Amino acid sequence: MLRGQDSPATGGDQLSECEQKLGYKFKNRELLQSALTHASGANHRLGSNERLEFLGDAILGKFVCETLFRMFPNYLEGDLTRIKSIVVSRSTCARLSDQMGLEPFLILGKGMASTQSLPKSLLADVFEAIIAAIYLDGGDEAVNTFLASVLEDEIDQASAGEVGSNYKSMLQQFAQREYGTTPNYELVAEKGPDHSKFFNVAVVLQGTRYTSAWGANKKEAEQRAAKNALHEIQGETPPYSEGMEPG
Repeated sequence: MLRGQDSPATGGDQLSECEQKLGYKFKNRELLQSALTHASGANHRLGSNERLEFLGDAILGKFVCETLFRMFPNYLEGDLTRIKSIVVSRSTCARLSDQMGLEPFLILGKGMASTQSLPKSLLADVFEAIIAAIYLDGGDEAVNTFLASVLEDEIDQASAGEVGSNYKSMLQQFAQREYGTTPNYELVAEKGPDHSKFFNVAVVLQGTRYTSAWGANKKEAEQRAAKNALHEIQGETPPYSEGMEPG
């Protein structure tokens, strides 16, 4: 795999190959080169892709918000926000970067280039930087075409069955993207005989304990607690109250 400060990623053939992976041909290839340049491989921080990453993150969020707003006219704000949080998450961006095969084209410092596997955050940064580079090179139409192509399946999967109704997964995606951490599930109480117990569980995230929920087993209680937390994070009333009878 050719990557590193002295990698031929800066050469015309390598950039052409990268363009083929992206499905977009740059008028100004310096933008593409900048998007591929990690801080470790730049002569100075302003020569890295950090500024492009900042812009790309905003463009990605705007595109996804507008797309969801038009696709789902009957969804409430909280539903739209939960789908968006999955589509624009760092893990999604890293996976898309990996699927497009961008890693061999990255311009890295020698220390970073010698690592066996790159951090997922680095791959996510490159994806966002590429978005900004395409926007600056070709404008709204170019970047919207690119994003529509690479995000179509992601939006379909995230929105399927109310985001799969996997509220623990949704909350984890949100927590990792916003806080770089994962939520904890706290067993608050148990009721009933051993053969038919009910469990009360609460989510604790960033020092905040959200409204607990009862379930017929720990897994169900955790899903309900995660749903409560997602609603409360959006300023909505939790669907399961702490005093709600188990079952």
